[in-house]
Amino acid sequence: MTDPALLSAAELSSLYAARDLSPVEAAQASLDRIERLNPQLNAFCGVHGDEALAAARQSEARWREGRPLSPIDGVPTSVKDLVLARGWPTLRGSKTIDPAGPWDQDAPSVARLREAGAVLVGRTTTPEFGWKGVTDSVLTGITRNPWDPSKTPGGSSGGAAVAAATGMAALNIGSDGGGSIRIPAGFTGIFGLKPSFGRVPAYPLSPFGTVSHLGPMTRTVGDAALMLSAMARPDPRDWTALPFPVTDFTEGLEDGVRGLRIAYAPTLDDAPVDPEVAASVAKAVEVFAGLGARVETVTLDLPDTGPIFRAHWFVGAATLLASIPPEKHALIDPGLRAVAAEGAAIPLLDYTKATLARGRLGVKMNQFHQDWDLLLMPTLPIPAFAAGRNLPQGPDGATWANWTPFSYPFNLTQQPAASVPCGLTAAGLPIGLQIIGPMFQDALVLRAARAFEALHPAPLPPLARS
Repeated sequence: MTDPALLSAAELSSLYAARDLSPVEAAQASLDRIERLNPQLNAFCGVHGDEALAAARQSEARWREGRPLSPIDGVPTSVKDLVLARGWPTLRGSKTIDPAGPWDQDAPSVARLREAGAVLVGRTTTPEFGWKGVTDSVLTGITRNPWDPSKTPGGSSGGAAVAAATGMAALNIGSDGGGSIRIPAGFTGIFGLKPSFGRVPAYPLSPFGTVSHLGPMTRTVGDAALMLSAMARPDPRDWTALPFPVTDFTEGLEDGVRGLRIAYAPTLDDAPVDPEVAASVAKAVEVFAGLGARVETVTLDLPDTGPIFRAHWFVGAATLLASIPPEKHALIDPGLRAVAAEGAAIPLLDYTKATLARGRLGVKMNQFHQDWDLLLMPTLPIPAFAAGRNLPQGPDGATWANWTPFSYPFNLTQQPAASVPCGLTAAGLPIGLQIIGPMFQDALVLRAARAFEALHPAPLPPLARS
């Protein structure tokens, strides 16, 4: 590939070091892609080209002097419009937020990426306050899938996924409160990791509470490891953050899966799976056996996680709505208002019971991983559906969690979980394989994803190739 926008972060830094490419050229290539593709796909709701080129020139000088700040110094990077970035309005896809700010702080993830020299090019789209599994908002409109613009890219990190898939930015910050990294990663054919809760410090904490994680969305597993190594560095503003790891996440990335005990669950709670999705995921699982892992099909016996998740998510939505002046409620997505109303009606005792049930679920998965190093299953039971809808079929109500049964359980348990592309449907839509690891074993999830990717690199969507 000759277009710098289609190079990985690792390839870019290698070219920077050899002086065969400049961070300024990479930033301009990213901005050119945004200018060309964003009108059709709506991945970005804010582009900061002058600022990005200024940062790229500073990076260029550091590489010339042989003192880059990190391996991602000079790499084009996007920030989801739920995550604070100094000087940029964080509107969260909502008409209720005052663009005047003040916007004087970076979220921890943004601060760490700036310190690593990443070149921030702009903000990616999200549904209002990230409340659902597709990406459209009353403020920024509909975001579309680069494999088929009539389809949704999923959400809520849909803009970040489209940016990664099309080369608008190599590194992209996503957030995941019920699948919001993995859903769009699965629908757009990129890699996305929801790390262990607390691995990436957050500020402010999400109104949706301790189900919400921050993580990398990239075209390659290696880039996600590089990005996570920067994002996981400590920040005193997050009292839930995990201790900073002593090694970076690229170490051991190529060690493979030989000898690992891997469980494969074709479904969860008998949820139906599209035949093309099921076949592609089953074929991907065979790859791990071929690489020397001990793979066994299992029935994952979990309690009904839907009510547990809804109690946490819907109460979070009610908490969010309570923080917005009542005179602005009419500006909010009706679906979000409906979810918040349901959350407000949940009795305190029921919420407390759901919290205890969540704890039992977490213990059950901890015990499961005493016998199994990893769990494999589909990221989603269906391929991407029509853009502009909340649900794939039927009345377009607010219960988006009904079609994402494989993602939100692992927000409740706070485990690391990733989506890696594993094939295409006959209609040319991506299919995702979900890799779930024990709590704190983010590096193991990355390693397994890399082992698969090394044999089955993800193709680019047609719009990215044109």
